[in-house]
Amino acid sequence: MIKYTFLLIFTLFVGRMTAQELNCQVSIITTPALQVGPVEKETFKELEQAIYDFMNTTKWTNDIFEIEERINCNILITITDIPATTTYSGKIQIQSTRPVFNTSYNSTVFNHVDGDFSINYLRNSAILPMSNYQYRDNLSAILSFYAYMILGYDYDSFSPKGGDQHFKAAQQIANNAKNSGDQGWSASAGKKRNRFWLVDNVLQPVFSPLRDAYYSYHRVGMDQMYADQGMARKTILSALQGLDKVQRSRPGNMNLQLFLVSKTDELINIFSQSEMKEKNAAVSILKKLDPSNSSRYQEILN
Repeated sequence: MIKYTFLLIFTLFVGRMTAQELNCQVSIITTPALQVGPVEKETFKELEQAIYDFMNTTKWTNDIFEIEERINCNILITITDIPATTTYSGKIQIQSTRPVFNTSYNSTVFNHVDGDFSINYLRNSAILPMSNYQYRDNLSAILSFYAYMILGYDYDSFSPKGGDQHFKAAQQIANNAKNSGDQGWSASAGKKRNRFWLVDNVLQPVFSPLRDAYYSYHRVGMDQMYADQGMARKTILSALQGLDKVQRSRPGNMNLQLFLVSKTDELINIFSQSEMKEKNAAVSILKKLDPSNSSRYQEILN
């Protein structure tokens, strides 16, 4: 009887279990030109597991997430150089998606490749969570920064500017890391396309229409496709047209390009089903926002 009582209690407990916020898959690969020995291969396997554990077991917010509510995301790290023992450099790609209401489809929310990836990692080492966003090492700083960026964009997609606190957390990490000497954190480095500017732009008033677009596009647009596709497409088109102000104020900025890169195929599919007047309007604004992909958007008219 005691055994069955325990099983019942355990079943009820499991049924009510909550989870951390992220469901993050991690892969580490190397470039073909990089000569990797057996020690490095084992190190990368351990690093892959350490990153997986860090992203999926760290409690990033005070909110309660059910297991099925976790944010699906992927991290792909490409190692291109091993300049010294325990030092690895290359690039990191971060992608996150959100489900579209009443469908089995997942829409890409964030997709970014960061070329300023250089870390130190000692085998059998755990990655420790940051304390009050204080810089400890570049690996934990980069991972924590992108965890909060994923959260910020996801929350923005469900409520107007809902990701504020998470973007501010990412900004605090960037501010604390900028004097570390590691690449990617400095406000003066590059052409305003590093981690510092990625989050700084988000919180600037000039980018407010882009923040609004994440909500309108996903919650008022994509999530309503099941009920009224025509109205949903109009909402998405209106959200895109609202981005013209951002493009004119900050032409070629990385944040707007990140949004469009993650949505190109999706937008072509959405507006290919429109009437000709709406197709023309969509192609017109998309070519203005993203001229480098003009030929792709032309597919909408076919």
